[in-house]
Amino acid sequence: MKNLIQNTNKNVIARSDNDVSTSSHTDIAERKIGFKSSPFRGGFRRGFLLFFALLSLFAPEIKAQTKATWIWYPGDYEIWLSNKMQNRRTERGSFFPPFWKLDSHYVLTDFHKDFNLSAPEEAELMVEGQYNLKVDGKAFSGYPKRITLPAGKHRISLKVYNQGSVPAVFVKSANVVSDTSWKVTYEDKEWIDASGKTSDISATQYVPAGAWNFNEVTSLPSQFHLPTKAQKAVTTDKKAHSIFVDFGKETFGFVKLHNVIGKGKATIYYGESKEEAMSTDGGELVDQLEINQPQNGDITYDGSRAFRYVNVVYDDAVSMDEVSMLYEYSPVEQRGSFKCSDEQINKIWEVSAYTMELNTREFFIDGIKRDRWVWSGDAAQSYLMNYYLYFDSPTVTRTISALRGKDPVTSHINTIMDYTFYWFISIYDYYQHTGDKTFIQQSYQRMQTMMDYCLARRNKDGLMQGLTGDWVFIDWADGLSKQGEVSIEQMLFCRSLETMALCADIMHDGKAAAQYSSQAKDLKEKLFTYYWDAQKHALVHSRMNGKPTDNVTRYANMFGIFFNYFTEAQKQEVKKYVLMNDKIQKITTPYMRFYELEALCAMGEQDYVLKQMKDYWGGMLNLGATSFWEEYNPDKKGAEHYAMYGRPFGKSLCHAWGASPIYLLGKYYLGVKPTGPGYQTYLVEPQLGGLKWMEGTVPTPNGDIKLSITTSQIKLSAATGIGTIRVKSKTKPVCSNATVKMVSAGLYEVSTQKGKDYTIKYTAI
Repeated sequence: MKNLIQNTNKNVIARSDNDVSTSSHTDIAERKIGFKSSPFRGGFRRGFLLFFALLSLFAPEIKAQTKATWIWYPGDYEIWLSNKMQNRRTERGSFFPPFWKLDSHYVLTDFHKDFNLSAPEEAELMVEGQYNLKVDGKAFSGYPKRITLPAGKHRISLKVYNQGSVPAVFVKSANVVSDTSWKVTYEDKEWIDASGKTSDISATQYVPAGAWNFNEVTSLPSQFHLPTKAQKAVTTDKKAHSIFVDFGKETFGFVKLHNVIGKGKATIYYGESKEEAMSTDGGELVDQLEINQPQNGDITYDGSRAFRYVNVVYDDAVSMDEVSMLYEYSPVEQRGSFKCSDEQINKIWEVSAYTMELNTREFFIDGIKRDRWVWSGDAAQSYLMNYYLYFDSPTVTRTISALRGKDPVTSHINTIMDYTFYWFISIYDYYQHTGDKTFIQQSYQRMQTMMDYCLARRNKDGLMQGLTGDWVFIDWADGLSKQGEVSIEQMLFCRSLETMALCADIMHDGKAAAQYSSQAKDLKEKLFTYYWDAQKHALVHSRMNGKPTDNVTRYANMFGIFFNYFTEAQKQEVKKYVLMNDKIQKITTPYMRFYELEALCAMGEQDYVLKQMKDYWGGMLNLGATSFWEEYNPDKKGAEHYAMYGRPFGKSLCHAWGASPIYLLGKYYLGVKPTGPGYQTYLVEPQLGGLKWMEGTVPTPNGDIKLSITTSQIKLSAATGIGTIRVKSKTKPVCSNATVKMVSAGLYEVSTQKGKDYTIKYTAI
């Protein structure tokens, strides 16, 4: 069912059956709060805002599909599928469930569609669940698979019950098809009077149906699975009662045993490293099989696993010939690319892309060996990498929806305070990159209730502090304090409030926008009043009992740079006294190296960051990594690199947050980022960072931006938007088909249009 992976869900929240919220395409990305991807400023920017605002008046917000697709209550399929996926985790054969509350889909839903036909039509129906079918309130007997839709104005409705999987509907006639224009509710507040007449007044709230692209009647949503393809081992070491195979690199899928015969036991030991696969008592993943095969045959173990090495040990009465696998993957298209003059950086980009491939499944997961769960902090980084590699919006929205779950809110997302804040921020990042306003509209009510939960948990000073049941994570780091009011939590909370204000604007909820903006402003003032230490030239790490601590860490300080919370002078202080200061505790996880290096890139330190990438990610490659790890400390030796969580092989050697060079090289070296939603406008600010040349492709919602950069020339072609190329040059650059504008001494800009090729010649500074 490869066709699942493309999303067709263009939903908005409906206040009632006939009241659907819509809003303009006005770019509100700044609101004078300095959002991460800042749009154009001043009169030039305001002109664009007016243009897009006027344009939106003629652009309908919801577009119905032209063909039939399976539909359901929006978000329910994501919750159901994520529950199914996240409960596959095992450790040495034992079931290992998630740490947090799991919500469920609505088991009884009501769908309807109003139609107007000039002539009767035959319609086919397929439903997942028990169902009641009506036209104009008149029920059909039984479970019809085909009906005649009458001419004229009518309403078709289906009420569906399904406890085991999501209630879903497929309807298809010549002019009436199930799509996202159908309305659905999980509650039916209709009532009847003594005569049996149904009321014509209802308090029921309907929303547009959810869908992906199960566009065939036989493509049952409940039967979805990722595709697989056969792969052979690179090397095989067969002994009397064991087979040890190496697939050459980290991989994921189902182990297949060939020409198996006999009766007895076989044990499969998996390993991301050779040492792990050889360790019969210390490896993370072990499966035991009962073999009862009187004749030769193949056995594929029904459980997907992560491994590079597989060690199969079997009883005397059992024999087999070889071990292969079925590689399981998400068939997303890799649209982004990067190549440069440094072969090690090319290898780092390629391994980063492969790491993302492995961790892009039904959802963006943390790592393929151990958890295989949807963690919000991990996913927030995967979204950003995705925008420069796949630009696969459906996997983003699936993951965001699955993480949020349903009301009422009883805990932070994944129980982690900072992960809740990353969830908020990732929604607006999604809007900036895709321009998909309908997803904001669909998510807004759940954003509000999630924020209500956070606001209710502030302490007397209006700050966020870990309460009973809260996990304050921040990062894996020895001795890192999580006590008191931690500055990075306030930083992320402030950005979340700003995000809520922006989304409230999109929803035309002016009262809420003003409230969230005021709360964000107040918190930002407290952030600097309580935590900024002028003598330390930085924000301190935390506040205990109303007093700031002396400890300075990198976390809040690096976020403050690319959140644009600091003045230019403060940025320079933080760079010197924190980010470039070896006395400040170093970061050893790719998770937070992601943000540390982003802050340095935002400060123009591409030369330094390139060396850091070569040292850090190159260090993993030098140790034989074929995908990037959950944590890397160059001071460790040998098998120490595999240990984590008190277990000899507890570390994930394929972790999504290890793939951050994709994002850094795309955004800060090729220099491409959106400045208006969905790349309506965008900025290209190339930085070679010591490279002699580089070239690459950055995907967008409506085509690719292709770049080639040397020390004297920039070539660009773009299939979308209005771009601005920003060039640093000793002399005024030359471009034959565009005007070169001087911004300041040594800095120039060239405006570009879609569908045209540009060549800019310049003199590097």
